[in-house]
Amino acid sequence: EVELFLNGKSLGTKRKQGDDLHLMWRVAWEPGTVKAIARTGGKEVLTKEIHTAGKPARILLEPDRTRMKADGKDLSFVKVSILDAEGNVVPFADNLVKFQVIGEGKLRATDNGNPISMESFQAAERKAFHGLCLAVVQASSKAGKITLKASSDGLPEASVAIATE
Repeated sequence: EVELFLNGKSLGTKRKQGDDLHLMWRVAWEPGTVKAIARTGGKEVLTKEIHTAGKPARILLEPDRTRMKADGKDLSFVKVSILDAEGNVVPFADNLVKFQVIGEGKLRATDNGNPISMESFQAAERKAFHGLCLAVVQASSKAGKITLKASSDGLPEASVAIATE
């Protein structure tokens, strides 16, 4: 069963019926926090909160790993998030993010998950989709350091380091 809260007020509890994969509530929008608490046998098993996002304030780069093999083939998938001042992903952000790789690697691809985007996967820039996009960095054959930089108009530049060994 799942109990849904809007700004601390319970909107009720629902239980999965038959083969249903989702539970749904119709809720009038208001700013704040939506929280869902899932329980099994009365015991809390999962809690998830989302918060109303403000305007885009910064870029966050999160590589799937910070060490790669210096074999000319290894890849790191870097999640790119457009965040507000409170650290929330801005779900309607479609900022154009420009990438630069410095050091022992190269930008192999970019993506954003938008099924109707006509942007090239090989471009060094990508529009965010629902506040997110992805950069794929490939190691060279030489050990060292890769720095991925991301910039977007009106936001401070972000960077992340990835070691190659």
